[in-house]
Amino acid sequence: MTVQQEAGVDGEALEVWIDQDLCTGDGICAQYAPEVFELDIDGLAYVKSPDDELLQVPGATTPVPLPLLRDVTDSAKECPGDCIHVRRVSDKVEVFGPDAE
Repeated sequence: MTVQQEAGVDGEALEVWIDQDLCTGDGICAQYAPEVFELDIDGLAYVKSPDDELLQVPGATTPVPLPLLRDVTDSAKECPGDCIHVRRVSDKVEVFGPDAE
């Protein structure tokens, strides 16, 4: 996926991050969107960069690719740990996840 293919709500780019403190390691996110999420050896889920690199820094974000928008938002909705956050890049307002308005 390229940056030009990032998803958006009302035309705005979105990014996703995982709160590993709340992650239960169920792997539902990796099942829905393996291009965006991956379980690491510690049993927790992390986001991946557009280059498929696992981002293990707490709070690391990655763009939401347009073709995967539904899979990423379904991951946030189905996550038993309520730890997946999808927000607008421009103002950091969460649009899907436990803190969505």
